[in-house]
Amino acid sequence: MKSIQELSAIISDELVSIEYPETPSLLYEPIDYIIDLGGKRMRPILVLMAYQLFDQNIEKAISPALAIELFHNFTLLHDDIMDNAPLRRGKKTVHEKWNSNVAILSGDTMLVQAYQLMTEVDDTIVKQVLTVFSKAAIKVCEGQQWDMDFETQSDVSITDYLKMIEYKTAVLLGAALQIGGITAGASKEEQKYLYTFGRDLGIAFQLKDDLLDAFGDAETFGKQVGGDIMSNKKTYMYLKALELADGTQRQDLKQYFSTNDASQLKVDSVKTIFSNLDIPRLATALIGEYHERAMGSLAAINSENKEPLLDFSALLMDRVS
Repeated sequence: MKSIQELSAIISDELVSIEYPETPSLLYEPIDYIIDLGGKRMRPILVLMAYQLFDQNIEKAISPALAIELFHNFTLLHDDIMDNAPLRRGKKTVHEKWNSNVAILSGDTMLVQAYQLMTEVDDTIVKQVLTVFSKAAIKVCEGQQWDMDFETQSDVSITDYLKMIEYKTAVLLGAALQIGGITAGASKEEQKYLYTFGRDLGIAFQLKDDLLDAFGDAETFGKQVGGDIMSNKKTYMYLKALELADGTQRQDLKQYFSTNDASQLKVDSVKTIFSNLDIPRLATALIGEYHERAMGSLAAINSENKEPLLDFSALLMDRVS
């Protein structure tokens, strides 16, 4: 049974070994570029770890694992354009290094390549794998659209937000695990538990990321603390605060989140309201609920090879702590 580190090395080597045509260079160079930027590779690793629950020979799972990673990077190219983001992993984004048209077309090519790789599974499971993959891909797009809608929508609910992060972030983790299970011959019930494990773990992770964006330590968090507040992101923190706030607090929150002010004073003022309303404790409790659900799904899977997934869960939840 291979460790997370060993699986990560396998994915990295396989990604590097993918050969692209030399021409047209403006189509393929950006794909090489974004893949070379690296990343955690957690989604393809999940495919391989799910496969390992049932079979130690992971060769059959390599192709769908690479497909998941190419799809994820396709979404990054397009998301960066929509967010007008200048940097990705400390380097220029593709649309900044080249232009938006190049980024769109290279991203489209990665999407097609992802589907090509996903079809390289055994003929008997192609339809099943593609159904799971396509359903997740559409949900990711829906989640991204909701995320953009929320920027101008005034009546976002906590239920809306949780559904958005489920679709935008968590469903691809669940699909990666389910596809790994399908490839290894897992039963329908085991596939269901794999999916819900990944989905609930993904929601817990995003909620913790939101919490630490406001209250984390800048050095360990790896991003600017208070960034969500500066950009008026309607996270669980903000929405729960609105729900519990008195008239003055609610008015102040809405005022802060209606301006383009990105000052430290704004961040500190909003965090004070969050703290006064006990939002960090409530967020931590909700994170715990989703994490417990995820662990319950993992426990229901009949396998003696769960240690890498338990380690992955711990690493994911501790990544930004």
